[in-house]
Amino acid sequence: MSGLSPADRFARASARSAHPHTADFAEVQSFELDDFQIAGCHALEDGRSVLVAAPTGAGKTIVGEFAIHLAMLEPGDKAFYTTPIKALSNQKFHELQEVYGDDQVGLLTGDTNINASARIVVMTTEVLRNMLYADSPALRGLRFVVMDEVHYLADRFRGAVWEEVIIHLPRSVKLVSLSATVSNAEEFGDWLDTVRGDTEVIVSETRPVPLEQHVLVRGDLLPLFDDRAGVATAQVNQELLRIRGGNAGGYENNRRAQEYRSQRHAGGPRHAHQRRGGHKPVRASQGPRIERIDRPEVVELLQRNHLLPAIFFIFSRAGCDAAVQQLRRANVRLTSAEERVEIRQIVDELTFTLKDEDLAVLRFWEWRENLERGIASHHAGLLPAFKEVVEELFRRKLVKVVFATETLALGINMPARTVVLEKLEKFNGEARVAITSGEYTQLTGRAGRRGIDVEGHAVVQWTEGLDPQSVASLASRRTYPLNSSFRPTYNMAVNLIDQFGQSRAREILESSFAQFQADRSVVGLARQVKEAEESLAGYESAMTCDRGDFREYSTIRRELSDLEKINRRDATAPRRLRDERQQQIQSLRRRMQRHPCHSCPDRESHARWAERYWKLKRTTDKTRQQIDQRTGTVARVFDRVVEVLATLEYVSTDDDGSTVLTPAGRTMRRIYGERDLLVAESLRQRLWDDLDAPSLAALACCLVYEPRRDEAGPGERGLPRGAFRGALDATQTLWQELDDLERDHRLPGSESPASGLAPAMHAWAKGLPLDSVLTLADMAAGDFVRWAKQTIDLLDQISLVAEPKLARTARTALDAVRRGIVAYTSA
Repeated sequence: MSGLSPADRFARASARSAHPHTADFAEVQSFELDDFQIAGCHALEDGRSVLVAAPTGAGKTIVGEFAIHLAMLEPGDKAFYTTPIKALSNQKFHELQEVYGDDQVGLLTGDTNINASARIVVMTTEVLRNMLYADSPALRGLRFVVMDEVHYLADRFRGAVWEEVIIHLPRSVKLVSLSATVSNAEEFGDWLDTVRGDTEVIVSETRPVPLEQHVLVRGDLLPLFDDRAGVATAQVNQELLRIRGGNAGGYENNRRAQEYRSQRHAGGPRHAHQRRGGHKPVRASQGPRIERIDRPEVVELLQRNHLLPAIFFIFSRAGCDAAVQQLRRANVRLTSAEERVEIRQIVDELTFTLKDEDLAVLRFWEWRENLERGIASHHAGLLPAFKEVVEELFRRKLVKVVFATETLALGINMPARTVVLEKLEKFNGEARVAITSGEYTQLTGRAGRRGIDVEGHAVVQWTEGLDPQSVASLASRRTYPLNSSFRPTYNMAVNLIDQFGQSRAREILESSFAQFQADRSVVGLARQVKEAEESLAGYESAMTCDRGDFREYSTIRRELSDLEKINRRDATAPRRLRDERQQQIQSLRRRMQRHPCHSCPDRESHARWAERYWKLKRTTDKTRQQIDQRTGTVARVFDRVVEVLATLEYVSTDDDGSTVLTPAGRTMRRIYGERDLLVAESLRQRLWDDLDAPSLAALACCLVYEPRRDEAGPGERGLPRGAFRGALDATQTLWQELDDLERDHRLPGSESPASGLAPAMHAWAKGLPLDSVLTLADMAAGDFVRWAKQTIDLLDQISLVAEPKLARTARTALDAVRRGIVAYTSA
């Protein structure tokens, strides 16, 4: 600090004085905080909630960690850190343990419960949602909630959970929302400010490590943008446009291309790959063919230019595995002898609990040898335990090349020096479509390791028909909008009704981000109504009279006043109508004079409060009409959901007209998932009572499993025998009845239960070996584990709400499924 000017020293001293906790926190970090991180910490220290939207790897989580730091300064305060996936929760749990100690940090992920009463608890967002609905005692003393990867609220299946948590958290809890860079961060921040109170929006577009964009043509890395034109212009490299146009001559006019060529010459013969016949011809849109080099040569090129470690994004699991085999056949080895020893030790240490017979089925030894070469694949079909190993080895810089699907871009801390995109299109389940600019940003965001790399590198490989202008558009735009996927479910409805009543539940849904986006003003109007209701309650209290009901008395006065005004204005009305009005006026006057409050000595003081009450009530009623006339889509869907629940007697109307839960409705409060109504109704009709544990596991699997579009079911002959078939038939018949009922109430309905995985899950729960089960399932081990985990979640719910006999069967089934490779990993 001695080298600073007096003005700088004064500025720093002033900042420390205004935000001492931020200054103390910053001093113990291993790096200097960026401006956006400091701004986020200042907002929290000032008592505000905060939304931080910044690129991948920019260090958003430091703001969440500061919230935890603030909570730990006050005895009794708590902080919750929520993540969208269990793997991220586990990772954050261990990081926080290192800072605060094992006794201060807990972990809750549904199937894992460690030190739940700790002052810092890491959890999945669903766990917090369930806590809020149950009014858990663990919420007492909660001061901060960090919602990491909050942009997950756009997720079609799970996004609603984020909005439920944001809406239901007590206003006293400060929210730290951490998001990837989105184009409508301000809109999302406005909604947070509306439903949570004072929220500061901090957006940083700056990557901590600058990103260099390249196109790989033949064996040369050409800059995507013309560096001579300046970064601000983002002008496409003219050499790429000439290649696109058919003039695939030299690149002498481009300085960066010359640099990379000279680096290649320094590293060895420029066309060494030609001697191995590694070319694949690729035709440009016009002009001659352009040779495309194979992956081993691409890896060699990156290694020679010191651009490893690298992630190759390939939008196909089979493509990822094939790429690893291609490098293996080419005898690519990217590790030293010492690194290979270290890799083997880490792999054996992290997988030692897996059985030898399972390792053989999983082709473990070939997988480990590939890791020792420094290469790996990473996709959802990989066993979660194996994915964890790949992530750990990559973080330790032992694995140099990973071939991954786009799922790797979502949240896992696994940055590389270089990201390679072999194609700019992917199969979306129906057709091949171009990736969006948001997806491009998310994928290339992995390039550049903070504190290690001076710059990151994104490499797009030239393919037939590639348009450099289109690539430049993907690279330069930031159009990744955050759109709500919120929709009311049956479980949400019964929980809201139980906690707030139907009327208040509608108002809560009107405050959702989905409704905010459908009609931004509705959220503000709903808040006006809520604030007005509080004022109305205050006015009603102020006009309370010990002689009687002054609101009743003031109603008579208001009716009398309104009628007299009408009668004076409408002097030309027929005599009969004027006489009727006069009789009404005389009747109201007599009622007013006989009312007990008429003789109160403070009558006019009460009346002034009553006037304010009625004036505000009239305005509030108009506001309610405006809300009803607006889109109101979410609340209308909620009303239809409640109608279905009423038809099935999960809710009923009590004597005062309020909607209340029946015993069946109280059971449904604890059933979560896409098929909450079907599960609840199956339990109530006792369709599964006669099933043994393996059959119940198989049937639960039918309710969570989502088959591929082209997948055929096992047919009658492939299904488990005995009571299972009768129970499945009854469940499918019930599904059809419920689907018809939903469509009658203008709800979208649901997909039929899918029995494709039932034989394999039945076999697994009976104890059959892994190789037999995976053959039956006809799927990768990682996929089977994922569906087994979801089956376990449903069986756990059944064990908590079903009748005692079925609950015991569910617990037995759960234990039978949670074995072997399923029990090994919590991811």
